[in-house]
Amino acid sequence: KPLTGVIVVPCVSFPGSCQPQPSCHECIQSHPSCAWCKQPDFVQAGESDAQRCAPRPELEYRGCLASEIMDPQGKQHILEDRPLRDNIYHENITQLSPQRIVLQLRPGKEQSFTVRFKRAEGYPVDLYYLMDLSYSMKDDLEKIKKLGNDLMAALRKVTTSVKIGFGAFVDKTVLPYVNMVPSKRKHPCQIPKENCQPTFSYRHVLALTENASEFESRVSQQRISANLDDAEGGFDALMQAAICKEQIGWRNVTSLLVFTSDGTFHTAGDGKLGGIHMPNDGRCHLDANGVYSKSHLYDYPSLGHLAEVLSKSNIQPIFAVTSSRLSLYKELSKLIPKSVVGELKSDSRNVVQLIEDAYKVRTLSSLAHLKLILITFPEIQVLLHIQPWKLSELLYGSFCRG
Repeated sequence: KPLTGVIVVPCVSFPGSCQPQPSCHECIQSHPSCAWCKQPDFVQAGESDAQRCAPRPELEYRGCLASEIMDPQGKQHILEDRPLRDNIYHENITQLSPQRIVLQLRPGKEQSFTVRFKRAEGYPVDLYYLMDLSYSMKDDLEKIKKLGNDLMAALRKVTTSVKIGFGAFVDKTVLPYVNMVPSKRKHPCQIPKENCQPTFSYRHVLALTENASEFESRVSQQRISANLDDAEGGFDALMQAAICKEQIGWRNVTSLLVFTSDGTFHTAGDGKLGGIHMPNDGRCHLDANGVYSKSHLYDYPSLGHLAEVLSKSNIQPIFAVTSSRLSLYKELSKLIPKSVVGELKSDSRNVVQLIEDAYKVRTLSSLAHLKLILITFPEIQVLLHIQPWKLSELLYGSFCRG
């Protein structure tokens, strides 16, 4: 059933009552009860034009014709109102009605209009799997190599349009995060015979695709790596994965980013340990091989910066982390809108279930909440009061919790 709310725009409240004003313009703006009589013979000789400004009943009582009274009221005009379409087979999915509305507001006079929202069934999903490839995640990598078809099957229970992609991260390739001895740079793992790749910050491996076999093929080619400290460069990876929209292949659909790790994370300021002082610029810096090429130049992003980028990109992070890191990431999740945290078993065997659960949480949240963005001007103060269809009272703000 569609979620319905009545939006009340009261604009600015005015104290006191209508007082005489010298001009029509000033009169109408001074108080919502003020009106202006433009009748030529309304004002007697010697009287000020300010006497033309008064509440409408008073002006009529004093002899001003109704046709001569200037008392503008707010107006509304719906520019676009396509019907709700909740089936993915429609070319244009419409979840909110009306789509565009113009309000002409008189200061202090409220305007009301009705908004209806219904989440589309079977809405397309993009899922990008971002994995920590530090050495402690070795067992998890082996499990993930075989998960492509399982991921697709799980998501196709709720939608027929699914794309999955893959990326990986370790940490910045400078001291003190990695060993800079040439032999250790080439083979950072402690066990000499380990099939280990050189440390990297973030690598985009596979753009979003509907081909589960390609996902498994590309992931199976990945090798574990290593760094020196316990914290990882996951924030660098999250920033690049969110901001590099074209390279990742993000569509304007439900976007999930699964972040798996058993480590903590570096954040803004930690780069100074490696002599990196420039703040993260929030831009895409992937080279031809999909590697984050400026990790040695820019600091890790701050939590606030990362949360802003993820929110603007409409990407929901799913933090799948081991039990020892669960409390840390739950605190992190409180600061990142729409994020979800789940406990990852030691070899990632439950990651598909975590993703299914997170998708359900997002779907229920989307059905129960509606946020309106109002385009206005800095010099005009406009407030929103929302009345959900089930409630009699008004809710203040632009967020409808139905």
